[in-house]
Amino acid sequence: MIVHANNVMAHIPDVEGVMAGIATILHDRGVFVAETPYVRRMVEHLEFDTIYHEHLFYYSLTSFNHLLERNGLTVVDVEEIEAHGGSLRITAARPGTAPRSAAANAMFAEEDRIGIGTYAYYQAFGEQVPVLIADLRALLHDLSSTGKVLAGYGAAAKATVVLNALGESARTIQWVADRSTYKQGRFIPGTRTPILAADHIFQHRPDYLVVFAWNYIAEIAAQLAPFHAAGGRFIVPFPHPKVLD
Repeated sequence: MIVHANNVMAHIPDVEGVMAGIATILHDRGVFVAETPYVRRMVEHLEFDTIYHEHLFYYSLTSFNHLLERNGLTVVDVEEIEAHGGSLRITAARPGTAPRSAAANAMFAEEDRIGIGTYAYYQAFGEQVPVLIADLRALLHDLSSTGKVLAGYGAAAKATVVLNALGESARTIQWVADRSTYKQGRFIPGTRTPILAADHIFQHRPDYLVVFAWNYIAEIAAQLAPFHAAGGRFIVPFPHPKVLD
């Protein structure tokens, strides 16, 4: 028996109750597989745009294992994957039913080495995020002051967080394109930046697109290859603002 929870653990308010339920329904020799964004990558890449009201928890392997063990399960394997800027695929089972993998042991040791459970580990994140925001503001103002037209791509929650963090500098971004018809014709909360159809990119050809859905940059760049071929450029905000060639 396999119980899986992909990209849901960060959204659950009663995480102890849900984990207790998983442990209750899991067969004695069953496994629980969860995918969840990795707090280490969030910290290392300054991904503050993933911190918003829907995300209640941010896990390391160590903290996730504490949650598991409080409910009668334990980590037996882990794999780091690229989804959402860096995620963990964690396999858990009842203690004693499967040996813990070398990959899991190595990650536990590495998290202990870097002090992932300490206040000091997260302090630098709080200090560096304002620097990233200031750098992004400066880049946008430099470009707009020379007459360049700036727009955005991807009206996800990430865009809302970044645009509101920019404050008045968000005005340099004239609109945000998104392929979802449910978002088109609406506005980014807080900044009132218009959300338009992706076709608007080709009709009005801005000079730069700030890619708020940066975790899908390869896919987006492929979709918008004609924009790039015509001289348009992408701006990726994380881990440091940069213009892609």
